[in-house]
Amino acid sequence: MKTQFLTITLLFLSLSLSAQSEEEEIKQTLQNYIDGSSYNNQELIQSAFYKGADLFLSKKDQELWVLSPEEYANLFKNREQGKFNGRVGKILNVDYANNIASAKAEILIPKQNLKFIDIFLLKKLDGKWKIISKAATLITE
Repeated sequence: MKTQFLTITLLFLSLSLSAQSEEEEIKQTLQNYIDGSSYNNQELIQSAFYKGADLFLSKKDQELWVLSPEEYANLFKNREQGKFNGRVGKILNVDYANNIASAKAEILIPKQNLKFIDIFLLKKLDGKWKIISKAATLITE
């Protein structure tokens, strides 16, 4: 009886650790995007995305602004890489099942009094979590 209990306990512990690991991997992908866009690191930004991803963004006087990961990363190319640019990102939540996930993040740019909410879709591809789609909205309060 003790052996069965121990086996079941180890199984649940293993599953729990695996679940934490998946969530941490998802958060690391999101953090790569956040850090890349906060420190003008184009490679780090692109590493978070699936190459064929679409980013649906907010832009003044434009209802929908669609960019590829490369086009988005290029927005940071004329800034000093590694220097903090004032963007502060925070992961608000992550939800996943098997090899798909959704996540929400808040992006603040205090100097410009801007607040964005980003919604992400992610998929585990070749053993790595990648953002396959991102939508952002500017919050005006």
